[in-house]
Amino acid sequence: MPTFTIRKMRQPEDFAAAAKLLNYVNSEPTTAERLEEEENQIPPGQLHYDEEGKLKGWDRPQWVAEDEQGTVIAYAIAWRAPWTEPGSLIHTLVVHPDHRNEGVGGALYDTVRGWSEEVKASRLIDFGIRETDEVSIAFAERRGYAKDRHSFESVLELASFDDGRFDEAIQAAEQSGIRFITLADEPGEASERELYELYKVTHPDIPGYIGDYPWFEEWKKWSLDPPGFRPEWIHIAKDGDRYVGVVTLHQNEQTQAMYHDYTCVLPAYRGRRLGLALKVLAARTARAHGVPYLRTHNDSLNAPMLRINRDLLGFRAEPGLYRMVRELRS
Repeated sequence: MPTFTIRKMRQPEDFAAAAKLLNYVNSEPTTAERLEEEENQIPPGQLHYDEEGKLKGWDRPQWVAEDEQGTVIAYAIAWRAPWTEPGSLIHTLVVHPDHRNEGVGGALYDTVRGWSEEVKASRLIDFGIRETDEVSIAFAERRGYAKDRHSFESVLELASFDDGRFDEAIQAAEQSGIRFITLADEPGEASERELYELYKVTHPDIPGYIGDYPWFEEWKKWSLDPPGFRPEWIHIAKDGDRYVGVVTLHQNEQTQAMYHDYTCVLPAYRGRRLGLALKVLAARTARAHGVPYLRTHNDSLNAPMLRINRDLLGFRAEPGLYRMVRELRS
């Protein structure tokens, strides 16, 4: 009978093993260095409770399971940010494929849930179970999880992308007074704060979006400053001095591919094909940098964005992800 031990993650020693495990389930690979950079951006946890007794604040404990030889065979993290919905904890759990059905996942999940109950969380959320992973879906459902949201994954191969057929959308926008720039054209905090307001106003329109929105400094740390982001990869639509739409790209250093991190247009400017124009400009930028493909995710109920990506631009459908939720207490 295989034996294993569950312990708290050691940093930075375990980052390499955690990255290797995460790469079994992530669409784009990560690295030990990237995990450590993210960890160093986050202060020590500080949980508290609101007037209704719901969990607030932030923390991110991590655990690993190791076999008799001391090899890490599973990894789990439970976390929340200050803007996460009160009461909720988000978690990820990965078991090496060679060690599934050995009780490792169940034991590690019990550890995560035990800590969650200890801090009086009211719900657990797993954001990323792949729709084709029937074993993991069944594992979650046996533990009381239910499918809450479905996000579709899409990929655009840039070598075969015919962008010339969308010139009309860009020209029509420009003729109506819209200017297309990048953040590199208007550097500085004033522009960053204008962009932040655009993100903040439009985020609640995303189907399934929950929680509050980070304050400016935290938003900038995660949206503008990480490796793989450059101001020239952030395409903005302007009406006069006002930012009315944006497409943001970031690059994975291992695959050299880019991820469509965020696309939005202010409600008053929708229906004018600004989102389409911005996406075409972003695809041209990516191709000019030798990027092989773009990847993105969209909620299954985000029909306008899915239509742009799949019906107009030709993104290829890939297996998507389920967000699964387990209520712990009312």
